[in-house]
Amino acid sequence: MFVDKAVIEIKAGDGGNGAVAFHREKYVASGGPDGGDGGKGGDVVFVADDSLSTLADFKYKRKYKAPNGADGGGARRNGKKAEDLIIRVPRGTLIRENESGTLIADISDDTPFIAAKGGKGGWGNAHFATATRQTPRFAKSGKPGESWTVTLELKLLADVGLLGFPNVGKSSFISVVSGAKPIVADYHFTTITPVLGVVSMGEGTSFVIADIPGLIEGASEGVGLGHAFLRHVERCRMLLHIVDVAGSEGRDPVEDFEKINLELERFDPALSKLPQIVAGNKIDLATEEQRENFRRYIEDKGLQYFEMCAPIAEGTREVINAVAAKLASLPPVKRYEPQEIPMEVLLKKQNTGFEILHEDDTFEVLAPWLGRILSSVNPDDYESLQYFQRVLISSGIIDALREHGVEEGDLVRIDDFEFEFVN
Repeated sequence: MFVDKAVIEIKAGDGGNGAVAFHREKYVASGGPDGGDGGKGGDVVFVADDSLSTLADFKYKRKYKAPNGADGGGARRNGKKAEDLIIRVPRGTLIRENESGTLIADISDDTPFIAAKGGKGGWGNAHFATATRQTPRFAKSGKPGESWTVTLELKLLADVGLLGFPNVGKSSFISVVSGAKPIVADYHFTTITPVLGVVSMGEGTSFVIADIPGLIEGASEGVGLGHAFLRHVERCRMLLHIVDVAGSEGRDPVEDFEKINLELERFDPALSKLPQIVAGNKIDLATEEQRENFRRYIEDKGLQYFEMCAPIAEGTREVINAVAAKLASLPPVKRYEPQEIPMEVLLKKQNTGFEILHEDDTFEVLAPWLGRILSSVNPDDYESLQYFQRVLISSGIIDALREHGVEEGDLVRIDDFEFEFVN
């Protein structure tokens, strides 16, 4: 089953609790506090897996939770850090925050993506001993891990998108020029899922071609299968358009060519502007007049045109040579840049509660939901800092700090991020 979209819930592990304990040892009087810290909760991490080609696994399992960190113990024994939860997805999967649709990751390379951060472990009472407080009988609880509802959307990574009406010979072509083995038959919609094939050009050079199924008139509006699969053309560097030049099913090859390109433009105008090579197939069934008329029509548009008979590999080598030459001059496969989740969504979706701890001239803000924002803040970028300041104001943290007596120059700590308060 080919599934290219899924909505799942992810939850990182909570941090372990800090321990309240006191040193107990024979002949040692009045042992001090020695409660250990809790362990960090596990992260939820997405990684690309080339053995996967569909999101079908996520159709049956919708909730994913990383393990919690272990609690701290006596004798300053820190709790064990929890293992991360690794979620494997096909290369080319986009991850979006579900409510806003904001793109937060493009899993197109081998870099793991931490989608939800595990909570930090709480401090044991050993951390709270001071000259005036020698026997603290309290510790911190572990912080909760992040939780999100995300949409997974697969956009296949292919250099070339193979286009054309059903039964024009796309499956025959890809089976001849690559190792792919699609179903080949003389009826419509034999291919009902995208098929990827690797075309080897020798000397370690190759490119990936994707047979995009189900494109017919009205595909951009949901007719046939095309609407479901047009998204897979969006990453392609160029298009190879196969046309039945013989019109063997009573269709006009010129009309076929124009209709497919119109569907591309309706779905996404950028697709119609991709470089395109046209291959006229089934030349064994076409008359000389048909072949010449279609050639003239395509070349008048300034496009490269080739003729072939795909089942017997006649002319296919010339086509893939032209494709390889064109690819050499084009930029790499499209990557999507992550975006910042809108502040209003963060404040609405996350638990925006917080706690402020105050000791001397240091103020610590405990707000687990701020982790996602902090991870995107660049201290050296003015606009990034302004965005972070707006979050602190909108959430009421700044006002709460003032109520706790914060003054100009006092240290404010949020997780590992520290700054001096400025009125």
